[in-house]
Amino acid sequence: MAAPPDDCLARNDWICGAYLTTRSQILADAVLQHLQLTFAAILIALVVALPLAVLARRWNLASAPVLAVTTILYTIPSLAMFSLLLPLYGLSAALVVAGLVLYSLTLLVRNILAGLRAVPEETRQAARGMGYGPVRLLLTVELPLALPAAMAGLRIATVSAVSLVTVGAIVGHGGLGNLIYSGMNTYFKAQVLTASVLCVVIAVLADLLLLGVQRLLTPWTRTARA
Repeated sequence: MAAPPDDCLARNDWICGAYLTTRSQILADAVLQHLQLTFAAILIALVVALPLAVLARRWNLASAPVLAVTTILYTIPSLAMFSLLLPLYGLSAALVVAGLVLYSLTLLVRNILAGLRAVPEETRQAARGMGYGPVRLLLTVELPLALPAAMAGLRIATVSAVSLVTVGAIVGHGGLGNLIYSGMNTYFKAQVLTASVLCVVIAVLADLLLLGVQRLLTPWTRTARA
């Protein structure tokens, strides 16, 4: 009976240091693509969600349609969403980003809108009495007070986007999802586990980073809790 090979790659172990050293550049490229797709999607989603939430806050008639449309988009399965967007974007990274943007809108719009609605009316009235116009009121009073709720939505949307990027592997633009998908096809255990763990690490670090940003931008919430 032959002795088992000494190389963990040859044994196809789940945990293998040799995989990290021999595929470091492949892993780095996959992580970079994962971060780029996530960042681009969340940034675009924020740019779209903010005016939608403000519109829904200013005009009550717009609130129901905006929330309904974004909620319907969130219920579409990811594979179906990418298939629907395929004629517009083809097999490209833009297809993945567009799908992630649409999924993120629900979380961002709802939380930003909830934050804006939570601003006390007496605070708005006081600002108007001091001569604040609509734009200045929004930028210096309403949005800062809505930040805790908005940041909570941003954290959830970011973590969700990190996980959904992996689905982009079906079109060849899934970051670490590409490694997970190919590793599952070849039953390459170290590749599947390493890429999966890196996805979790990215999600946790992104959430902690945004939590830190939230604490820096909303010092009054720490004072209130104290």
